[in-house]
Amino acid sequence: MMRRDTDIPETCDVAVVGGGTSGLALAAELKRLGIGSVVVLEREQDAGGIPRHCGHYPFGVREYGRLLKGPEYARRNVEAAVKAGVAIHTQTTVTALHPDGELSLSTPAGVCTLKARRVVLCTGVRESSRAQRFVGGERPQGVMSTGALQSLVYLGGMRPFRNPVILGSELVSFSAIATCTHLGIRPVAMIEEESRIVARPVFRPYLMMHQVRLFTGARKTRIIGRDRVEAVEFENASGALTHIETDGVIISGRFRPESALLRASHLELDRGSGGPAIDQFGQCSDPAYYSTGNLLRPAETSSWCWHEGVETARNIAEDLSGSAWTVRGSVSLTISDPAIRFVVPQRLTLTDRPGGMTQMQVGLSAPVQGRMSAKSGDREIWSARLHSRPVRRILFPLDPLRTASLEKTIELSVSRRG
Repeated sequence: MMRRDTDIPETCDVAVVGGGTSGLALAAELKRLGIGSVVVLEREQDAGGIPRHCGHYPFGVREYGRLLKGPEYARRNVEAAVKAGVAIHTQTTVTALHPDGELSLSTPAGVCTLKARRVVLCTGVRESSRAQRFVGGERPQGVMSTGALQSLVYLGGMRPFRNPVILGSELVSFSAIATCTHLGIRPVAMIEEESRIVARPVFRPYLMMHQVRLFTGARKTRIIGRDRVEAVEFENASGALTHIETDGVIISGRFRPESALLRASHLELDRGSGGPAIDQFGQCSDPAYYSTGNLLRPAETSSWCWHEGVETARNIAEDLSGSAWTVRGSVSLTISDPAIRFVVPQRLTLTDRPGGMTQMQVGLSAPVQGRMSAKSGDREIWSARLHSRPVRRILFPLDPLRTASLEKTIELSVSRRG
């Protein structure tokens, strides 16, 4: 049973904003490491995050050694945090972030403030809306995101349509098929703007298994229907108009960090990732703030976020230990090529402080087949082969950048193979 603490304290050691996978894993680890008061602030009625809505496998193999469905995985994360001594406050919205770890809150009992020695932002991501994806046409009922579909199906037991079309082909788009299957919904097609599916090709047989037609290279997608969805039209790869009759549309993927709080705050925002700019310890521009999980980049698996939360907790515990470290300065990682969408972290703190990320994560905005390189001034300090596409996990070691840097900035770029 989740403990819902009704009285929010005036102060705490660590306040975690967001009760999803990374936030709960981080909070539980902080308590195991001996941090006194750890508070999770969750705006929804129940903590657990997105897995609460995902009534399918696979979750929990690395974390708990068992194959779990999303809701059971979410319950385990909540129970582990509560058992460790974490105070979870649900229906609590953080309305503002102030310098030095002060938060403005809105709760069922009214508004209040909370001062924390450290604040961790774990607000996650959301899917891009229909407007953000420039999907035209009429505005009938029956158009929703994968997250909304999962809430209706798994939490409400509702069947919003029978034969929808899925817009997008990321991993979450295939998750939408699994969600539909739960209540006998049969998607009729998956439509993707790119020339091939965004998810790895290994998932393509899943479409044949469920008799879902795939259309790639789609352009000028329109939704047709006055009261309810009746059809979807688009130009196919050859430019011909394609018309598909359907009673629903699932707008899936193209995740964006849930960064409304950040945009209204004093914290530095990274334009590439859309999340906060951090160093290798997960520390934001205000050292009282940290961040972890999918707020840092769109979008990783629950397992990745769980383990990242645990590692960030260790960094925070070390920070709160009172140890003194030598800080020699910092180096910013900058992007000079439009093919690179983002890099995490965006800053390297040059210090003898233990822990921190050992790899940088790179996201692409276009396919690259060639090399990625880093320059400090006019000197190339590192390069490596890069052959990948957008929405892929790309990791490179940080040590060559940390040990060889001489300038205040390191410039990242790619060179394509001719």
